[in-house]
Amino acid sequence: MKPVDILILSNGPGEITTWVRPVIKSLRELLGDDRSLVRISVMLSPCPHGTGQEAAIARRYPEVDRVQSSENFFSFLLWGKTADNWDWREQGVVLFLGGDQFYPLILGKRLGYRTVIYAEWEARWYRWVDHFGIMNQSVSDPIPQPYQAKLTVVGDLMADVAPTNLDFQALSTAPVIGILPGSKPGKLTQGVPLCLAIAEHIYEHKPQTRFLLPVAPTIDLSTLARFADPQENPFVMKLGGVSAKLIIPPDDSNKYPYLETAKGLQIDLITQFPAHDYLRQCCLALTTVGANTAELGALGLPMMVLLPTQQLDAMRTWDGIPGVLANLPIIGSNLAKLINARIVKQGRLFAWPNIWAKEEIVPELVGELEADKIGQLVLNWLEHPVQLNQIRDRLLQVRGKAGAANKIAIIVQQQLNFRGNY
Repeated sequence: MKPVDILILSNGPGEITTWVRPVIKSLRELLGDDRSLVRISVMLSPCPHGTGQEAAIARRYPEVDRVQSSENFFSFLLWGKTADNWDWREQGVVLFLGGDQFYPLILGKRLGYRTVIYAEWEARWYRWVDHFGIMNQSVSDPIPQPYQAKLTVVGDLMADVAPTNLDFQALSTAPVIGILPGSKPGKLTQGVPLCLAIAEHIYEHKPQTRFLLPVAPTIDLSTLARFADPQENPFVMKLGGVSAKLIIPPDDSNKYPYLETAKGLQIDLITQFPAHDYLRQCCLALTTVGANTAELGALGLPMMVLLPTQQLDAMRTWDGIPGVLANLPIIGSNLAKLINARIVKQGRLFAWPNIWAKEEIVPELVGELEADKIGQLVLNWLEHPVQLNQIRDRLLQVRGKAGAANKIAIIVQQQLNFRGNY
């Protein structure tokens, strides 16, 4: 076997954690761990949802040999120069796992590599791209017959996350609830105080309930705690008036760090990433919009999706032109309010499981949300575990088939073989 390079193109935090991570594991299992023969590089492109920490996350993956952050992407795309002057082997594959599908086309031509794209919704540039791993058959329907051989149904990469397998009837008496308020300031500003107020309402009526909050790797605990402090975040008083302090237990206590309210509610802060093992203990989750809804859906975890509009200019993470306009200096805040107000009125679906199903499997609560009312909805769910089971089953029905990462690895191997690399 000749030495080869696999260049993975990706962009946002969701793609890095839920697409790149399983694929690189499958690539190493299939192609081996000899870095002199197979070298895996991850190159990030700019993303409107990016946190700036995607490169750091990718560097933690032991399967990866090299990582370049997004700020250096266009210099390589245009001029072929990486920040660290990477060398390139004669043969390889460019594998697209997030971003713009035009990028692998350019870089494949530049490096003389085969190109493979994981296409979740749409396969573009099919005349020139060598092969696609597609989520389902509907992606191939618009593609002309002469190019159909370039497409292989691999399933949904999100489905490789093992689902929860809980007894909801038992958990209704001692439930665990997950809280996912987001990872960016725009979402945390509203999400943290709103979820605190909801949790405290539940705690007052069902004090045996346990709460856990998986902390995004892009935010530290002290920063997170500031969003629960009314001195730092005025929306604490606008969204229920429940503040909390960060408590760091002694190292020998075997307790998690937690946020504690004045009434004694404790929310465990989970820093393990990804937190799937902890989320599998939950019977439901309170979450904002984003890739987290896809993860929760893959786990089969019932959720309530919260989109408070008390601060309409907070949501500035839309794709395309709306996202660009909402983030413009000076006028971005006012434009964000207009854009968000219009989007809310459209009645569109925001949670990924709902988008996939084209119906509201899990509730999306939009508007000037009141914590007490949402807390009561949660309590009603806990009193009716049959409903939680029904939601779980529906979530698992709409997710794609598992095994996508292994199938993508096989496609990469086939493309490496295409020119007699083995």
